[in-house]
Amino acid sequence: MTDVVRTLRWYGGIAVVLFGVVPAVMLSMLVARGNTPQSVGLLLVPGIPLVLAALTLAWRGITGADPEVSARCMRRSMAFVAGADLLMLGGNALIRMAAG
Repeated sequence: MTDVVRTLRWYGGIAVVLFGVVPAVMLSMLVARGNTPQSVGLLLVPGIPLVLAALTLAWRGITGADPEVSARCMRRSMAFVAGADLLMLGGNALIRMAAG
């Protein structure tokens, strides 16, 4: 039997790192260096737990034995990453536009 979720596992894991972890680290570095308004730091408070939840679900999806459960975990992980990106990067853009 072939594992139909195999490519989803690989690409999902890469997507969590590229679209979840990297933007969170970059935004944290911008706030720490003072290159962005301090109110952007408040976006990290809910954003980082969303990325951590996405990492946890991606890990469960990658290491899971049942393809259905793995696919469900990976889909939820991608949803958490999308929410974190929308919150952190979209909020950063809106705050920067409002700050002028």
